[in-house]
Amino acid sequence: MYIMKRKIKKIGVLTSGGDAPGMNVAIRSVVRTSIGAGLSIVGIEKGFRGGYDNSFIELNSRSVSGIINQGGTFLKTFRFPEFAEKTVRVKVYENLKKTEIDGLVVIGGDGSAKGAFKFSQDFDYPVVLIPASIDNDLYGTDYTVGFDTAVNTAVDAVDKIRDTATSHDRTFIVEVMGKEKGYFAIEVAVASGAEIAIVPEVVVDWNDVAETLKVQELMGKKSSIIILAEGAGKAQELASFLQDRFPNRQIRYSILGYIQRGGNPSYFTRVLATKLGSVAVEQLVLGKFPFMVGVKGSEVVYTHLKKVVSTSKLPDMEHLDLIRKMSI
Repeated sequence: MYIMKRKIKKIGVLTSGGDAPGMNVAIRSVVRTSIGAGLSIVGIEKGFRGGYDNSFIELNSRSVSGIINQGGTFLKTFRFPEFAEKTVRVKVYENLKKTEIDGLVVIGGDGSAKGAFKFSQDFDYPVVLIPASIDNDLYGTDYTVGFDTAVNTAVDAVDKIRDTATSHDRTFIVEVMGKEKGYFAIEVAVASGAEIAIVPEVVVDWNDVAETLKVQELMGKKSSIIILAEGAGKAQELASFLQDRFPNRQIRYSILGYIQRGGNPSYFTRVLATKLGSVAVEQLVLGKFPFMVGVKGSEVVYTHLKKVVSTSKLPDMEHLDLIRKMSI
């Protein structure tokens, strides 16, 4: 039973920024929880851009049938840098009010968090964020929607690459996503048994990488996997450098690219997205905003968006040491 502290009758839901597996699951949860609470629910297509363009669609329970197993977002998503301009936010606000949308559930990552917080602050408008990002880099939650699925996708790809690396005694550099943060790369490296992980948070001299490979070679290792976050360097350049240092070794590279964003959401992603979608609606109805809903351990937690956007979440750097220990 909901305690009404603000008159919320109609909720809007949008997905913005980069897509992540499980966004559809989160939308489904928001829609059905809203309907179950007697609320109207409106989908906003292409994120905040849809709010600017009046791209609204009425949703019902059947609108989200059969999407729990689908990656991506049927509402579409869009990077909308113009939202940083006050005049653009004003128009979005006016369009929401004309459509009688009383509160907003935003599903997205760090950029979406910043936009949601600014929008809420500008107009004292009810906004709750569901963290959805393959990078898992949002402060205030152990996991973001989509991270588990993306890691599993990358690990599966690295496992297949290792088959070739082992068969041919090759060293493979696998470039994964992570322009600014290395959380994703580190977890992929641990889970796939990679010998080396290179991330943006730690400056690495490629000569040190070569020395590490040399030591591993002396220990009897004939093949190696290096996980490289895209923000820490280019796989092709590192492969060329290492090939010069080891002319008798076969050095190859693979860039996983956008396959990491797609695919059917995993069990963990589906459960997380369903849980967070439901509590996001509850928070709006209770008048609690602007917050991000997340998880700490098995508990749902709520973090003010001001804290989310002003605090960095660092990867588990101890896992770099774990990777080294496992590489002997």
